[in-house]
Amino acid sequence: MAKVLLLNGSPRDNGCTATALFEMIKVFNENGIETKLVGVGKETVKGCISCGYCGKAGKCVTDDIVNKIAPEFEQADGLVVGSPVYYASPNGTLLALLDRLFYSTPFSKHMKVGAAVVSCRRGGSVSSYDVLNKYFTISGMPVASSTYWNQIHGFTAEDAKKDLEGLQTMRNLARNMAFMIKAIADAKEKYGLPEVERGAFTSFHDGK
Repeated sequence: MAKVLLLNGSPRDNGCTATALFEMIKVFNENGIETKLVGVGKETVKGCISCGYCGKAGKCVTDDIVNKIAPEFEQADGLVVGSPVYYASPNGTLLALLDRLFYSTPFSKHMKVGAAVVSCRRGGSVSSYDVLNKYFTISGMPVASSTYWNQIHGFTAEDAKKDLEGLQTMRNLARNMAFMIKAIADAKEKYGLPEVERGAFTSFHDGK
């Protein structure tokens, strides 16, 4: 069975971000997709210290939630990252986690489907959405889209439940993501995954 890992970057387990993710989970389940929701917003997560340990050990030197969820990410066919908007950007705890999760894990993310979801009272959603999508696009992960930006509005969970267009956007996003996961699985079986080149690394050490 296909599986989607959902990360809630909010410190509130049942807040606006969770409301959006719960709406997606219902649709995933209807489409035969297994889900796991992990709340990361209340965790204490250090940023990357650029020590190089992960390159040798295959995991981060800081043994916290990043290493705990890495196997879940490896086994998942899709990843949904949800975050509240803080100062027109995602939650800093979530960003520290994603930096280390994507960098420290040696397994391929190629063709895992990614989706970013953001919640805000009013503004800053699009810039936050853009930041989160970049983790997917640098990793060869197809990005799922919906019928609007993947955002929900509200100051409380009750507010978010009144954002009917936002909830609709989440349902359409989950349907599209489920379709993409199934289509990629079919194509992988028939044709294999696309070739990935890794030889070139532009750095200009000669200063020219």
